Amino acid sequence: MTTLFDRYRLGGLELPNRVVMAPMTRVRAAAGSLATPSMAVYYAQRATAGLIVSEGVQPSLVGQSNPGTPGLYTDEQVAARRPVTDAVHANGGRIFAQIMHGGRVSHPDTTGLQPVGPSAVAAVGDVFTPTGPQPAPVPRALDTSEVPEQARSYTEAARRAVDAGFDGVELHGANGYLISQFLSSNANLRTDSYGGPIAHRIRFAVEAVTATVDAVGAARTAIRLSPGGTFWGVEETEVPELYAALLAELARFDLAYVYLEATAEEEVLVELRRAWPSSLIMNPVIPMGPKQADRTAADHWLGLGADLISFGRAFIANPDLVERLRTGLPVAPADTATYYQGGDAGYLTYPAYQYTA
Repeated sequence: MTTLFDRYRLGGLELPNRVVMAPMTRVRAAAGSLATPSMAVYYAQRATAGLIVSEGVQPSLVGQSNPGTPGLYTDEQVAARRPVTDAVHANGGRIFAQIMHGGRVSHPDTTGLQPVGPSAVAAVGDVFTPTGPQPAPVPRALDTSEVPEQARSYTEAARRAVDAGFDGVELHGANGYLISQFLSSNANLRTDSYGGPIAHRIRFAVEAVTATVDAVGAARTAIRLSPGGTFWGVEETEVPELYAALLAELARFDLAYVYLEATAEEEVLVELRRAWPSSLIMNPVIPMGPKQADRTAADHWLGLGADLISFGRAFIANPDLVERLRTGLPVAPADTATYYQGGDAGYLTYPAYQYTA
């Protein structure tokens, strides 16, 4: 019977366990979207995870969603990232970079640019800006001729990620960001070859993955998806058919993995597991929802065929989460007030479990 603590071969990596640290925005980047020495410590503290997926990294300035997030589109950003990956590897870990283009989930006060999206439809809710939350603006709809450039931005960031020492990249195709917006039936109102029927709505995702595979190899390329998710107001019609079609296209490549979130009914996700021929990471709870992933949820999804299980919030306050799960030690709660406040408090200040005599 498969357990969280069995080894697993993922592309060219040998993972010591099946616990994945999920990507979590922590807004600790320095000016210029540069990684910091504190980031190196933060990720190295958690290197016992079978795999770490970094916080979302923007592939371009227009792709930046939140202030304080790191980028991978300048040489300086690559150089700042190398100490982070070096620290993880020195501690025996493995790390993928999540490449996240925010699309319409952005603001001119953050980037100095009007956000772009598949259509001129604003996201639902307030977005973060340097001066606080503000209503999401109406994005500029991309011309058909501009869409391939945005798809290639993932590819250029992937090349830089590998140069910075990451073991691979995960394209963020979930949670209402740009790839998710193209998959959507209400954020994407296009009538060209990137909108309308399912075959057109999946095209942007397929093109971004294809170009990334060509650039860095399939074993270093992955994608995260949230079937049926409604983040930032996106809606999707024909969810089982949409994602079955997308996975069928992606199955042409021997990707490192597909990463699914528990945003659809379990039977839909199980069918997608059956449809996907290689490695699958399952996030067993809705990100930022009321429940936190635990050992019970992990074992449930391993039993349903997932290969690896991701844990998000539990890793914030428990750098030694793998050992706590292995031995049944208490999982400490995180201070939500420090998620995005910056600085080292609530970032580097959570200890490993303190044993008492």
